[in-house]
Amino acid sequence: KKNIKLINFYPPYIGAGISLKSVNEDFTKISVQLKMRWYNRNAVGTHFGGSLYSMCDPFYMFILMENLGKDYIVWDKAASIKFIKAESKPVTSTFEISKDRIAEIKTFVDENGKGNFTFHTTVNNENGDLIAEVEKVVYVRSKLFNKIR
Repeated sequence: KKNIKLINFYPPYIGAGISLKSVNEDFTKISVQLKMRWYNRNAVGTHFGGSLYSMCDPFYMFILMENLGKDYIVWDKAASIKFIKAESKPVTSTFEISKDRIAEIKTFVDENGKGNFTFHTTVNNENGDLIAEVEKVVYVRSKLFNKIR
């Protein structure tokens, strides 16, 4: 949890212009930003699609890993991104999973051993305009399920 800010020094994120903006105290909400740089723009001068996706990649997984703890395996399983509008100004995205939803996931996995869980977020510019929509599927498995049964 305390090391999440180190992601700002992760070379792919530095190269993409991605930075962590905020993390709430209970680690259920994370916001990131992508700034346009000369080295991360595409051929037409707007945000590179790979950078837009990259800024949305690991954060639902991180939230679940932190909140579920070491007795669970958490992996990104699938993702899709729909580009809505080209943009060259900074964009942000926020990833949030409520404590209630985390409890539901834990209960489901404790009862079934594993599960796939879908989350949605958006990428928005400084004016709040929609730039992209992202869907993430995260796989969660209990390390203890087969040991208990």
